[in-house]
Parts: sequence; C-alpha cells; structure tokens
Amino acid sequence: MAAQNSAGIQTLLDAEREAQKIVQQAREYRTKRVKDARSEAQKEIEDYRKEKESEFQKFEKEHSSGNKKAEEDAKKETDVKVKEIQDIGKKSGSKVVEQLLSAVTNAKPEPPRGRD
Repeated sequence: MAAQNSAGIQTLLDAEREAQKIVQQAREYRTKRVKDARSEAQKEIEDYRKEKESEFQKFEKEHSSGNKKAEEDAKKETDVKVKEIQDIGKKSGSKVVEQLLSAVTNAKPEPPRGRD
C-alpha cells in the first residue's frame, strides 16, 4: 500500500508540474498578446498621425496660396494708391503749402459762437 501511495503522490506531483507548465505558457502567451496589441496600437496611432499631418499639410497649402494671392493683390492696389497720392502731391503740393502759410500768417480770429 505504501507503494500505491507513493505512486499516487508521484502522479499528483507530475500533474502539478504539468499544470504549472500550462499556467506558465498561458502567462507567456498573454504577455506576448499584450505586447503585440500595444505594438499594433502604436502602429495605428502613428499611421493615423501621419494621415492627419498629410491632410493638414494639404489644407494649409490650399488655403495659404489664397492668402498669398490676396496679399499680392492688396500690395498692388496699395502701390497704385500711393503713386496716385504722390502724383497729386507733386502737382498741388506747392499750392497747399502756400494756402497753409497764408492761413497761418493772415489769421482772422473770430469769437466762438454760442450754442442756441
């Protein structure tokens, strides 16, 4: 009977070792799956980031070109107006100076008018 008990104990010990191996394999498999899932998620995040960055670059390129055109148009229009003002200044600048000097030197002060 001692031999039977010894054999039964040995069988239980073998079963326990086998169970420990199975548990260890399950842990390793789970750890591997978690690592794989993290890697896959990181790859998806990076792909998504690249896609959105590309969309942003495209959007920025499309819309910034419109701003450049508007800036160029405004600069041309401003240059034309400045030239017009300079031409007017050249033509009638001396008259304006004379009128200012005349107004300053020939002042005709008037008393303030009261409110009615």
